[in-house]
Amino acid sequence: MESKVYFHFGSAPYFAFYDVESGKLKMVQNNHEQHEHGACQPVAAIAGEGAGAVITGGMGRRAVDMFNQARIKVYLLDGETISSAVANYKAGKLVELKPDMACAGHSCH
Repeated sequence: MESKVYFHFGSAPYFAFYDVESGKLKMVQNNHEQHEHGACQPVAAIAGEGAGAVITGGMGRRAVDMFNQARIKVYLLDGETISSAVANYKAGKLVELKPDMACAGHSCH
């Protein structure tokens, strides 16, 4: 829970899945970590994990749109660790990331 969150979603080496009801944490390797800009498949990367929300330091517009189409809300990270991100999510302190707020490239963080 004290692992630092990687600031650009599609390039993160791992995804952390936290179940807010059970308190269980699961780490899953991102098999698409190395990709060209715009070639990220974030929804496919977390398919089957049952995520209802994603917390990120940054994400491209296309990825935000893909999550929105899949009815998965995207929130901007507040804090540096998984535990602080979860605490701020539970407290309703996170800002929803809208497509017009998205990153324009991998160098935006």
